[in-house]
Amino acid sequence: MGSPEAGARKPVRVHIAGLPIRATVAWALLLGLLALVAFGLVRTHQGPIQVGTAVPEFRLETFWGDPIQLADLRGQVVVINFWASWCDTCAEEAAVLEQAYREFRDQGVVFVGVGYVDTRSDALAYLERLGITYPNGPDLGSRISQSFRILGVPETYIVDRQGILVDLHIGPYGSLVEIQEDVEKALAQP
Repeated sequence: MGSPEAGARKPVRVHIAGLPIRATVAWALLLGLLALVAFGLVRTHQGPIQVGTAVPEFRLETFWGDPIQLADLRGQVVVINFWASWCDTCAEEAAVLEQAYREFRDQGVVFVGVGYVDTRSDALAYLERLGITYPNGPDLGSRISQSFRILGVPETYIVDRQGILVDLHIGPYGSLVEIQEDVEKALAQP
């Protein structure tokens, strides 16, 4: 009889192109992760969507539970404002946006506020304190802001009746005249 070692089986190791299978899987996962990070970095450096292009579709549930789907707003000019309760310049432009909303709401213009990286309680307090009455909702998971590739807040996108971006305003609107001109330009589109 032989020794106990003689009957013992040696572990079988699988190699792919000279590497053990574990190392191959680890390298594949690492390369996949690096590709994903690279894609995100390239997309971030592209900046916001460009004037003249179709805006990304999105669905937003307002803070009061009403659904808003961008596709349902076709045929109207849409003003999309990204804001946050912790953003001082957002609060500075809030009165201008509310004035413009009241002026244009009966002319086929819809305003939609998108709360960016905010808590529900802070966002609701912000809207109440500033007297904002047009529909607003949270950007859960930052999906909407990522699809628009926003750079920060505030940012305002003015979309024509066909869903094409006609104006992009990065930073706060300083006056009612500024936003009136941008909305009127969108209303003049066929």
